[in-house]
Amino acid sequence: MRELVVASGNSGKIREMSHYLEPYGVKVIPQAVLGVSEPEEPALTFVENALIKARHASTHTGRPALADDSGLCVEALAGEPGVQSARFAGEPKSDGANNQKLLFALQGCTNRKAHYYCVMVYVRHARDPEPVIAEGRWYGEIAMHLKGDKGFGYDPLFYLPDYGLTAAQIDLDQKNRISHRAKAMANLIQFFQNEWKDR
Repeated sequence: MRELVVASGNSGKIREMSHYLEPYGVKVIPQAVLGVSEPEEPALTFVENALIKARHASTHTGRPALADDSGLCVEALAGEPGVQSARFAGEPKSDGANNQKLLFALQGCTNRKAHYYCVMVYVRHARDPEPVIAEGRWYGEIAMHLKGDKGFGYDPLFYLPDYGLTAAQIDLDQKNRISHRAKAMANLIQFFQNEWKDR
């Protein structure tokens, strides 16, 4: 199997990446297993932060690395929480606090449109001049109340009109077919299949 270091400490993301990649013969190794800490993420865009994380993991392990940077972008909040999605309510990171802050920020707001955005960056080595970038978006709305106990992050508030459910109410297999991460991963897997075809 090919091995990739995943530059994330988020168990939910690691679990989803493993779900996507293992059928293609890719073993996912969380960076923490190799003693790699999470770097600072000072950039204003998802893609810059993902590249920082991927290069950091590859530098410290000497292996190919894959980083995901993703978050929730709310139309009425000019794209916030955006790159600050995990820390929207400050430190320490808390899904519960983030969700409550979002509900408070949207009090009285009729425009509830939002989307999850995911960008994945793969580097073959730390100085890779051609990082692979794959992205995906998942459109929905912000619910008025938390619903569901599956998923993580803002899933209990991310309402999917076509399903009549939040992302925390649908099962994992369904989520893994339609989410922002699923779309980004599909693009990445297509690249891997082409690049690894004759190797």
